[in-house]
Amino acid sequence: MQALILAAGMGKRLGELTRDNTKCMIRVNGTTLIERMLHQLESQQLERIVIVIGYQGQKLKDYIATLNISTPIIYIENPIYDQTNNIYSLYLAKDYLQEQDTLLLESDLIFEDAVLEHLIQHPYPSLALVAKFESWMDGTVVTLDEEDNIKRFISPQQFLFEEIPAYYKTVNIYKFSKNFSTSHYVPFLEAYCKALGNNEYYEQVLRVITLLEKPELKALRLSNESWYEIDDIQDLDIAESIFTENPLKKIASRYGGYWRYPHILDYCYLVNPYFPNPKLLAEIKANFERLITQYPSGMRVNSLLAAKNFNLDPEYIVIGNGAAELIKSLMEILKGNIGITYPTFEEYSNRRHSDSIIPFTPNNSDFSYSAKDLTDWFSDKNIKHLLLVNPDNPSGNLIPTADLLQLCEWTGKRNITFVLDESFVDFSNESIKNSLLRNDILKKYKHLIVVKSISKSYGVPGLRLGIMASSDTHLIEQIKKDVAIWNINSFAEFYMQIYGKYDSAYYESCQQFIKERERFKTALETVSWIRVIPSEANYFLCEIMEKYSSTELTEKLLAQNILVKDCASKRGFKGKNYIRIAIRDSKDNDFFIQTLKKL
Repeated sequence: MQALILAAGMGKRLGELTRDNTKCMIRVNGTTLIERMLHQLESQQLERIVIVIGYQGQKLKDYIATLNISTPIIYIENPIYDQTNNIYSLYLAKDYLQEQDTLLLESDLIFEDAVLEHLIQHPYPSLALVAKFESWMDGTVVTLDEEDNIKRFISPQQFLFEEIPAYYKTVNIYKFSKNFSTSHYVPFLEAYCKALGNNEYYEQVLRVITLLEKPELKALRLSNESWYEIDDIQDLDIAESIFTENPLKKIASRYGGYWRYPHILDYCYLVNPYFPNPKLLAEIKANFERLITQYPSGMRVNSLLAAKNFNLDPEYIVIGNGAAELIKSLMEILKGNIGITYPTFEEYSNRRHSDSIIPFTPNNSDFSYSAKDLTDWFSDKNIKHLLLVNPDNPSGNLIPTADLLQLCEWTGKRNITFVLDESFVDFSNESIKNSLLRNDILKKYKHLIVVKSISKSYGVPGLRLGIMASSDTHLIEQIKKDVAIWNINSFAEFYMQIYGKYDSAYYESCQQFIKERERFKTALETVSWIRVIPSEANYFLCEIMEKYSSTELTEKLLAQNILVKDCASKRGFKGKNYIRIAIRDSKDNDFFIQTLKKL
């Protein structure tokens, strides 16, 4: 068996990275694509490797000569690489195709060893590797029958989004038997090039062959094996996060966008698994075209919408592109020292100079604290502002409403601004009753500022919505002037416009969530080496008692495609082994428990 690599292309979409190098010489975590691929092929003890070169061909040959590859390498030059497509590169190598069984690969691929082994060890002689199609993929798409025959190649004109569940993406790695190349592929390749020219893709020939009664080519479906095709700098970034010795650091540094990793179960980011409901989503989908082509309203109108949904005075409220936008603005406006309890949500402290933060850390392993603990600690501290995340993140600690009102009184008497972030309060056992987002409370305590992330409890983080409310209308006006007039998009505005129709469904989802939280907690407590801390939010803080450090456990779970939050680096933990686990639906939670027990 031999390998044939197509490496003549220019890789223009990679910009400066391929200005002086061919695409396969870009580096993923320090190693070039071609070096990785050649060493993987060498381990298969092939008779030879044929490489079709073109752009920067001599530089590629010189580089490969430094890699100490013992398998014989034959080069074929495509002199008109800038005028042709890869069908011509393969046409130039057609004689080699007919001499041996061949592994055909494109040089812009990165894949784990198991991908190659899966293909070579499969008994069927001619195979096209395919993977389940995901929305971010580009390139050739096929459909399969129950026996893994390729039913048809889907052209861009035939592509239907509603049929995506039936689609597979070609991985651009093939196994052609000598007989298949001789009797099928090369004759059709020659005829195709003669009839339609050289500015095509070699997979067009496969499209024609699959129309035969016996095409002699089947698909081989990948399951969880990792692979990626690198066409641009974003592809490169994602490939580096997948193929690294420390994927946790790379993936966590993305701060979201995990839909590009379809196999990962996200137990890190915190959203409502039971909302929005299908009907609300259907209403947004039905208005998609209108929303994407129209400007959203400005700040005044969207503040009215937010005020309507939360039954607040419009002058008391400002809408944000996520709560994070409002937090940034608020932390820049508030001058002087601020009291912050650690560990907590760190977006606030990240926006402050460390010298202005007066910290409080509970002296217990649950990181629980009361309103009295806060007043006792900060009573002799020089603070102008006090921040409370309630329930707190990551501990899930909740201070009840009566005690919150006592804090309002205490801070008011001391002329301290009280910033209350209640982004997770709807998940507490008393749900909305624990909220201070009420006109009468805000009016009574002008020094009270309430922040709420709509993304988390309402299950729409992609819309980026948050609110801030206070009867300090001067402050609210300052923030409205600080953020952009069109700070939210049309989809977010439309969501707020229609949400009222689904209000009861939202509160039902919160009650459903509370039941699942209790069930999940009971299941987690059956894992002997984990201590679960009670929570009134949509996550659990868990102490790892033995077996692993929190970082080791987080890495082992990621190897099983489960992402959790390692709290080791968060302020307030002092090197202790804690992780934060989001709460998803019962199916995912059961899988999570099973994975823990296997560890």
